[in-house]
Amino acid sequence: MHARTGAITAAALALVLVLSGCQTQSGKAEGPGPAHENDTAERAPGANPAHGAEPSPLAARTTEIPGLGPKTRQRMGLKTRQALVVRAEGVDANQGTAVLYERDSAGAWRPASDIWPTRNGVRGWTEHHRQGDLRTPIGVYGLTDAGGLLKDPGTKLPYDQGPGFTPPNRTNVEGEPLTGAFDYVVAVNYNRVAGHTPLSWTRPLGDARGGGIWLHVEHGAGTQGCVGLPRERMKELLRRLDPAAEPVVVMGPVAALAA
Repeated sequence: MHARTGAITAAALALVLVLSGCQTQSGKAEGPGPAHENDTAERAPGANPAHGAEPSPLAARTTEIPGLGPKTRQRMGLKTRQALVVRAEGVDANQGTAVLYERDSAGAWRPASDIWPTRNGVRGWTEHHRQGDLRTPIGVYGLTDAGGLLKDPGTKLPYDQGPGFTPPNRTNVEGEPLTGAFDYVVAVNYNRVAGHTPLSWTRPLGDARGGGIWLHVEHGAGTQGCVGLPRERMKELLRRLDPAAEPVVVMGPVAALAA
């Protein structure tokens, strides 16, 4: 486990990211992304086989991750052994589900989590993310750096704790409270440099392409571009992610991931 305490203060980099995700150039968290105490009880529709719905994915074992096409699988890399797959029904959907998959020594992928409910960009998804478009970038991205307002829950990823993760706004654009939204975050390696705190302002593709896309605590509404997970699921994810497994997030509409 790595301990990387917040050398970046709230005053210095309190979310000063040009971001169509969780933050803005002025350091304001732009809205959707995360934090209800009751999220721990949430489950995706159809996740309870007792009600005649689809069985838990934990009962399955597969050579390939279901629903991912050859182009998507190729982007994952041969060394990747953990993949959080976030799916939505359509390009304009701002709700979906996620399952964490792990690959065993024989090369077969298996579900390592139950089905988790998710929130994404309030306007849905895009293959060409732009700052302020309120959409989540489609694709496969590394998960290398974590942090949050609260102390490390036990992750193997480098973890930056500090007041810089305090949401500067009380509510998002839909009026949902942001309290606790950034208690736990994992940076999505879209338009950023891996190996830095999630607060780092690095934009290899330029500021116009946005940035600061995170996995973080869900707050009951669509996000500014991030992906929100229930609080307990974020903690579970942090504890499972292993940098040695070169984890990635695979995210987008069902049709896009099937390519």
